[in-house]
Amino acid sequence: MHIHDEDDDQMTVDRMTPEQRYEQGRSLREQTPLESHAEWSPGTDRDDPIALIEGQNVDRIPPLVPVRRQRMSASPFTFYRGSAVIMAADLSRTPVSGLQTQISGDAHLANFGAYASPERRLVFDLNDFEETLPGPWEWDVKRLAASFIIAGRHNGLNDKDSRKIARRAVRDYRRAMNDLARMRPIDIWYSMVEADEMFDEAETQYEEKMIAKAISKAKTKDSRHVLDRLAEEVDGRFRIRSDLPLIVPLRDMEDKAGQNDMRDFVLESFTEYKQNISDHMSHFLQQYQPVDFALKVVGVGSVGTRCWILMLEGLNHKDPFFLQIKEANKSVLEEYLPHSQYRNAGQRVVEGQRLMQTVSDSFLGWSRNQTRGHNYYWRQLKDWKFSADVENASRSKLMHHAELRGWTLARAHARSGDPIAISGYLGTEKTFDHAIVEFSERYADTNEQDYTAFLAEIEDGRLDACELD
Repeated sequence: MHIHDEDDDQMTVDRMTPEQRYEQGRSLREQTPLESHAEWSPGTDRDDPIALIEGQNVDRIPPLVPVRRQRMSASPFTFYRGSAVIMAADLSRTPVSGLQTQISGDAHLANFGAYASPERRLVFDLNDFEETLPGPWEWDVKRLAASFIIAGRHNGLNDKDSRKIARRAVRDYRRAMNDLARMRPIDIWYSMVEADEMFDEAETQYEEKMIAKAISKAKTKDSRHVLDRLAEEVDGRFRIRSDLPLIVPLRDMEDKAGQNDMRDFVLESFTEYKQNISDHMSHFLQQYQPVDFALKVVGVGSVGTRCWILMLEGLNHKDPFFLQIKEANKSVLEEYLPHSQYRNAGQRVVEGQRLMQTVSDSFLGWSRNQTRGHNYYWRQLKDWKFSADVENASRSKLMHHAELRGWTLARAHARSGDPIAISGYLGTEKTFDHAIVEFSERYADTNEQDYTAFLAEIEDGRLDACELD
C-alpha cells in the first residue's frame, strides 16, 4: 500500500479499481460455478437434525423446552423457523464463492418487518440477528429462498407458483446487488425502505387501505400501548400483569429465596447495560427508574431462552418505558465459521444488527450475568413493530414479500461486504436464480422429512411437547 510520497501533493492509497473488483468476483465462477449452488442432498454422514435441536435445549429453562417443541411441531414452516441450527450444519457442506459479508444466519421471510427509526419514521428491514456472524452471503440467500418454497407449500400454493416466488426473491437480490455495485458506499450506507413504499405492494384500493391501517396501527405500539396490554394498576401504581406461565413477574417466581438475587441481577445488569450504550442514551435513561420485571415467553426458536421485560417509570407512574432483555448464546454458525470477535454474545448480536440495518434501535445494548455467565442483549420493547402475516399470505402477497426481502437482504450484505465483487460473481443472467430455486426445492423436501421425524419423536413419547395453558 502506498500512503504518502514526498513528491505527492496529498495522501494516496493504492487499491483495486471497481473494474478489478468486478473481475475478481466474476473469476470466482471458475472455482464455484453458479450452477453448483443447486447442489443439495442430505448425505448418510449428515448430522442428526433432532439431536442438533435437542442440543440447543440443554441450557434452556427446562419447563419451557416442551413448549418450544410444541410450537415447532405446528407445521413444516414453524419447524423451519425454529431450526436454524440444522440448516447451519447443512449449509456448511454447500458450495460458496469465497466472498463474505455480515450475515443474519436466520434470514427466513418472517424475520423481516417494520419498526421505528430514531427519527420516528417507520422503516422496513431485517429484524432478527441472534445468529449473526461474518460468513458466506449465499447462506442467507439460500435460507431466504427455501423459506418461500416452504411457506408457499404451507399456504396451499402449487409447486410452480412457489418456485416463481422463490425465484423472484433471488432475482431481486441479484438485481439489487447489481444496482448497489454502481452506488457510492455512502449512498449504500443510507439506503433504506420506508413504510410508505409498502403501498407499492397494493394492487387494489382495498389492499392500499389495509396497508394504511396496518401502518397506522403500528405507530400506536409504543410504551403506553405496552402498558395497556401488559400492565395493571394496583394501589395507584402500575405493575406487569401476571399471565402464568407466559409472563411471570418477579413477585410470582416460585423460588422466593432467589427473588432477591434476581432483583440484584436486574439492577446490576441495568447498570452495566447503561455503560455499554452511548453516553447520550445513558443520560436519557437516568430519567427512568426500574419498577418491575418479568420473564416472558417469546417466539418459536427462542422459547426456553431467558427473555425478560423491564418496566421503568419516568415523570410518574403514567410515564412508562419498557425494555426487552434477551439471552444471547453462541451463534449456530460458530460451529462452522470462525468464532465471533466479541466475547459477549449480546455484543455480537448488537454489532451485527447495527452493521446490517440502515437504522437501528437507539436502545440496543448488552450485559452479562456475572454469576451464571449468561449474556444478554437489550432493546426497546415493541416500538412501532409490525410484521406481515406470512402464514396466510396469498400468492400475490408472497410475491411482493419476495421482492421486498430480496432487495433488503442485498442491501444488508452490501453494507459489510463488497457489492461490486458479489455483483461480478452473480452476473446479469438468471443462472444463479435458477440454481438457488432448485436448491430450495430440494431443501424444502429435506425440511419436511426432518419435520416428520420430529413429529414421530413426539408422538412416540420420546420427546415431551406441550403448549402452555
